[in-house]
Amino acid sequence: MAASSELIEENSHPSSLPAYNALPGHQDFDSTISDEKPTAVTGTGFYDRNLTSRRYALIGIACSSIFSCLCIITGIVTVANHGIVGVTPLGLSIVNLNYPLQLSLQLEISTLMLVSIVTLCAESIGFVHGISLRSALASESRLHFNTNLRLLTAARGWRNPNGALLNGISIALLTISYSLPSLIICVDQRVLHSLDGSITQESGSVAIAGLPLLILGVALLLQVMIALSAMRAVKILTWSSSPFDLVAALVHHTQLTPATFRCMRRVSDLDTCGGPAKPPETQPSAWHAHPSIQKVIIFLWAIVAACIVWAAIVMYISDRFFSNGNALTLQTWSFFRNSKGNDIMYDLLKGSPEGWILLFVNIAVVQGLLTLGLHCSELIVNVIRDERQWRWATRRQGLRMATNPLVSILNQPNCLILFIAKPVLHWMFGLSFDIGKYAINNALSGFLIFMYTAQIWNLCIALFIFACVFTFVALRRPSGPQPAAYGHLQTLADLVDEWSPVMWWGHKADGIPYCHAGTSDHPLPDVKMYCVYAGSGVGSSLVPLS
Repeated sequence: MAASSELIEENSHPSSLPAYNALPGHQDFDSTISDEKPTAVTGTGFYDRNLTSRRYALIGIACSSIFSCLCIITGIVTVANHGIVGVTPLGLSIVNLNYPLQLSLQLEISTLMLVSIVTLCAESIGFVHGISLRSALASESRLHFNTNLRLLTAARGWRNPNGALLNGISIALLTISYSLPSLIICVDQRVLHSLDGSITQESGSVAIAGLPLLILGVALLLQVMIALSAMRAVKILTWSSSPFDLVAALVHHTQLTPATFRCMRRVSDLDTCGGPAKPPETQPSAWHAHPSIQKVIIFLWAIVAACIVWAAIVMYISDRFFSNGNALTLQTWSFFRNSKGNDIMYDLLKGSPEGWILLFVNIAVVQGLLTLGLHCSELIVNVIRDERQWRWATRRQGLRMATNPLVSILNQPNCLILFIAKPVLHWMFGLSFDIGKYAINNALSGFLIFMYTAQIWNLCIALFIFACVFTFVALRRPSGPQPAAYGHLQTLADLVDEWSPVMWWGHKADGIPYCHAGTSDHPLPDVKMYCVYAGSGVGSSLVPLS
């Protein structure tokens, strides 16, 4: 991304910034973009609107819309031709069904691919909705952190696209979107009979069920409409996910005012009166810095506990009430389902709208916790990303304001872990909670629900590892005297006193009795651990370093 083409320039101090409409020659927001390379300034006269992120987001929204429309069209055609239990075969048929391994592998790979596509669509829609929510909260003076729980934080007004009502609908639609892939992909058996009724040929192929595919397309399309409505309902100051571009934009538009004497105050010092402070040796963890992090971690462990209870109940029911059930041993344990596993099964209404409704409710209720937990985990990932970007200011390379949005995601291990974990965990849930997806001659034969004990325990292990990783990340305390912010906007506004495309943080001036730490467009020396820092507004006794 070319930073020079997306930087807004003004040369003024934050306290004397004019309102945006009073800028000379103002026409619209985009008209202030300059091609001139900015220089270091002491105010927020420039910030990155990150139009590259907007382009990526809109491309993602367009692709999601196209995919949802294809799902709707294919679903309608399938239902029209074969009824509400109809399926459409995909690919080549496997004639010899005595060796079902190849067919099972195709089934699982197809399901994983569909879940991955749904994840990409959900991430694109979620980015647009999250940026819109952030701007809506800022316009209401309720935005405190750069990152918030997107679907659990609402703007004011029931009819607001970022309000509580549509957020609740978005949660339901997101849960439906992740629940349906396990229903859509199935096996269609083609059975040919002779005149005397005997079977002459039997083959099978992977197929897609029409009604679940239609509902998936509607769910994704509704999410796209909500995200676009949210984007149009609020003025978005910047599309950048960086907290520094957001802070600069808010200060520039007088929606955030830096406080004095807090150049060494971290986010955990918000409850104190502020003022002079010595540099600390370590910083607080995200657990103590962000009020919602603790709730997310507790919720993740609650999901792990619920999964363990689920596995124990299935084992008990299988051993107690299913006489033909196999005991769960190391010999019968496997990653994929097999005929020797320990499981339970129950039937729903066959081939009726009531049966489909019960089926959707069964899956959505069980999978809803997993969907909500993974959504909440985004908060931890993004808060750690914001803090990691801020801590680049004490490194040799410095903190760069303009970054490519895709590169910034790929450079964050936590982002990659969550991005991979979302489709994989939903796919593993599909292995644990399976529907009898065998169709005969383009029509589903019935709704049999299987719960496989070994696969539920596999899901428990994966969730346990996931919760351990994110708990460790949330409890880890950064070292060094640089005050931790974790994307808290007021804290960053207090710590950054000089804005530039590349910034360094450190010791800026000696003083009696207080020194000053801040940011600059060139590398700064380390702060002095034995000195007391208060900021440049303490008085005239500050002596700039040569």
